[in-house]
Amino acid sequence: MATFVKSDPKLHYEALIDVSALDRSQLPINAGDARFHTVYQLRSYNRKQHLMVICPLESAESPVAPSLAGVFKGAIWPEREVWDLMGVRFEGHPDLRRILMPEHWPNHPLRKDVPVGGEEVPFSMTWSDPEFESLGKQILEVPSRAPDLPPGMSRDNMIINMGPHHPSTHGVLRLAVELDGETVINVDPDLGYLHSGFEKTGETKRYKDFVYYTDRMDYLSGMSNNFGYVLPVEKLLGIEIPERAQVIRVMMAELQRIASHLFWLSTHVLDVSGTGMSLLMYATRERERILDLFEMACGARLTVGYMRVGGVSRDLPPAFLTHLADFVRVMPQKLADYEQMLTHGPLWEERLVGIGKLTREEVINMGLTGPMLRGSGVDWDLRRDAPYGGYENYDFKVPVASEGDCYARYLVRMEEMRQSIRIIEQAMNNLPDGPYRVEDRKVTPPKRAELDISMEALIHHFKLMTEGFHVPPGLAYHGIEASKGEFGIFIYSDGSAKPYRLHVRGPSFNNLYAISKMSKGAMLSDVVTNIGSIDIVLGEVDR
Repeated sequence: MATFVKSDPKLHYEALIDVSALDRSQLPINAGDARFHTVYQLRSYNRKQHLMVICPLESAESPVAPSLAGVFKGAIWPEREVWDLMGVRFEGHPDLRRILMPEHWPNHPLRKDVPVGGEEVPFSMTWSDPEFESLGKQILEVPSRAPDLPPGMSRDNMIINMGPHHPSTHGVLRLAVELDGETVINVDPDLGYLHSGFEKTGETKRYKDFVYYTDRMDYLSGMSNNFGYVLPVEKLLGIEIPERAQVIRVMMAELQRIASHLFWLSTHVLDVSGTGMSLLMYATRERERILDLFEMACGARLTVGYMRVGGVSRDLPPAFLTHLADFVRVMPQKLADYEQMLTHGPLWEERLVGIGKLTREEVINMGLTGPMLRGSGVDWDLRRDAPYGGYENYDFKVPVASEGDCYARYLVRMEEMRQSIRIIEQAMNNLPDGPYRVEDRKVTPPKRAELDISMEALIHHFKLMTEGFHVPPGLAYHGIEASKGEFGIFIYSDGSAKPYRLHVRGPSFNNLYAISKMSKGAMLSDVVTNIGSIDIVLGEVDR
């Protein structure tokens, strides 16, 4: 099937965006129905079409599916994740190891028969409790064992650990790097140091309560993650979002894109270029102005929790647009200053030009998205080509570069910030009056003033706060163009107030797969450049 839809000229679904799985053991299952299903998200860039494929698997205890790694390189990491967390074995997979959990982990945690948590945490306010007798006196044995050799590496060469406490890995990422002198032979990423179990947690939380968890994944893109989560829920509910709420969401998403790119720029430059400390302070200064705007809108700066199913949590304060207009006025010159410092600097060009090259065919085959895709000549942006949230009403350009190296991805992100400013200006000029949330009492709590005068409003409020809202049975996938690439959410609803299955497609995770291909044959110092060029946040890689 995958070979057919990829090669058929009338279909041409050339990219595999995501692989996930579903354990239906706690659903009403008819005789003969499969317990496990694998779920595939396919994309045709030429036809601007999306295809979801669901494949039932035969065994209820040891499910097996054919691997798509021979058709799409982008299947390798997502299939490893499904094997690790759901226990679906992929026949023909070239490297079927756990990817987030330790090798010795006793179960596959996303299966429905594995409970949330698992360890009792004793707690007492009484110091005489026996639990405290050994406090501070434990002496734990620290066994020492030789680390496993990653597949494809040879001890004839030097193998070093880069991370998980290396400043350029941008978080707790460990890279096992095989070297012949200074030349990189192979790179094997070791993930999972920050695994937070967001998906398992999301399946135990009401739909309205998971918004706040999305802030903690890519913690540099809280607004974008909020946006990406509420859209599939609203799709399943079938509700229309007020126009004012849509425009506010677009403004926040584009401000978040600029803030994320500024953080990427400042840390990337700090990693590879001599102008790093100066530009770190300049870019941080502008990012702080964006965080000030977020604080004005919702009271938070980083973990914003601003968007809600049905709109946003509160309307914009009167002073917000004045401060936003001032930011939009000065920001283009700031970007010009950054480019004057960097774009034609000999050190910057030497460290980026020709480094980490990926061809158009490679980025599509690996399922890369965002600047990683557009930097290799693929003219694709979900905001324009599969518009959502009102983006069809905005005029902007999608920057594309054909060189496929770190320098091309730098140019793409710089121009993206300019286009985000352009979108924000249009949103400011066309911000309509009206409600900032859908006025559906089954989804949105009534206003505080109504609770004192309306018993019906009080009942709605009580029901929403204690039970949440129920989402009709069905399934949905929705992706948005976040700063790092496609941030997608797959939801399977059983009709209750909690998602039966919630899967997160994080762009940092999928894009990081390219680090080995980008680094082979390069110098060890180029690995640092490549990590910065991918632009990862480990909270989203591990989830």
